[in-house]
Amino acid sequence: MTGLVARTIVTGTGSYLPERVVSNAELSETVDTTDEWIVERSGIRQRHIAAEGEFTSDLAVAAARAALKAAWREPSEIDLIIVATATPDQTFPATATTVQEKLGINDCVAFDVAAVCSGFLYALTVADAMLRAGTMRHALVIGAETFSRILDWEDRTTCVLFGDGAGAVVLERSEGNGDADDRGILAARLHADGRHNSLLYVDGGPSSTGTVGKVRMKGKEVFRHAVTNLASVMTETLEVAGCKAEDVAWVIPHQANLRILESTAKKLGLDIDQVVITVDRHANTSAASVPLALDTAVRDGRIKTGDLLLLEAMGGGFTWGAAALRW
Repeated sequence: MTGLVARTIVTGTGSYLPERVVSNAELSETVDTTDEWIVERSGIRQRHIAAEGEFTSDLAVAAARAALKAAWREPSEIDLIIVATATPDQTFPATATTVQEKLGINDCVAFDVAAVCSGFLYALTVADAMLRAGTMRHALVIGAETFSRILDWEDRTTCVLFGDGAGAVVLERSEGNGDADDRGILAARLHADGRHNSLLYVDGGPSSTGTVGKVRMKGKEVFRHAVTNLASVMTETLEVAGCKAEDVAWVIPHQANLRILESTAKKLGLDIDQVVITVDRHANTSAASVPLALDTAVRDGRIKTGDLLLLEAMGGGFTWGAAALRW
């Protein structure tokens, strides 16, 4: 139809959290820490930990099935699967192909995206471009992590911060008028700066050590970069979308640290009550945290049709990004 532009809309969300919940109190029995210390520095009160034999693909499939059900779509209708993860089942093949097989999809495009905590935003942006190009119609974008497998459980500065989980969205190609009132993804902006590798990384890899490695982080430096970078990319994304901060109904952030969420909201002049917060219950689930938070707010009814959502995340690399999405 003349005058219309391609848009990517979210038609369903889903999530999955492993059954085992580990409270700060339980963690303090094996790690030199306390509930008060963890809550004061991060806002985290508990996290979910995958069971033995429960893989990233298992979490991803459970979240995907929930999203497909919400979207009233069958797996066979999916043309594209992108899994954002830093904890794949195997070095190769891509976890997305395992998800494809477990969903019973015989043929579709399937691959992983590795951008750590920003992975879901990176995957969402790639899927948006592919759908708008017209080569695909329906996509599954999943953020899934078993971060507990790469934690040093003797390092209290990192092991208390992370958890396992998965979140997914079903995307569909649609059409809009090309303005900020359209449904769907209005704008997305991504960044990376590899100079900061040493501030947040895993000290292993196939070609360097031949091992998986463990998470290492310099928390104070990461905090400083996160607040600055996230506020900047959120402002940039809103400008590209033709929107202002006062237009935002909900911020759906990466759930790294409650203080980061509070500081970022303040920089944008937004009320903390407009920020969807799940870090207290989920901890930092890396690429899964944004879709987990999104699904939480969709299912509890906070997000309404027409709401402007601002998704944001920053992770190791550094990588960071944001997306403006009209629900």
